[in-house]
Amino acid sequence: MEVIHKIGRRKTAVARVYVSTGTGNITVNKKDVQDYFSTGTLQYKVRQPLNLTGNNESFDIKVNVYGGGITGQAEAIRLALSRAMVELDAENRTTLKPEGLLTRDPRMVERKKFGQKKARKKFQFSKR
Repeated sequence: MEVIHKIGRRKTAVARVYVSTGTGNITVNKKDVQDYFSTGTLQYKVRQPLNLTGNNESFDIKVNVYGGGITGQAEAIRLALSRAMVELDAENRTTLKPEGLLTRDPRMVERKKFGQKKARKKFQFSKR
């Protein structure tokens, strides 16, 4: 099997995932996934597409991720891995689609507007 390359995005995080046959090693920015994502929740999010398709021990995964925070990065990796699992086997689409793992979450931070305190919050108005 050749290496499968997919990209996932979430907020401002961009993840490039390279999937090849192996023993189940996941490397994120040249670190082990347990070292890069310290909490169990984030590790679960990264492994979710593999768990749902039953490919936990089948592939070695190398990830380059940048931008955003750690939660955005974990969800970007999850999207890229889901796309890779669908490319491997089209049957996986029926498993991942109902869980919402193939949907790109388009929500981004709204920009701050001129003359306002934040994106929507205004300066307080006083009548004197």
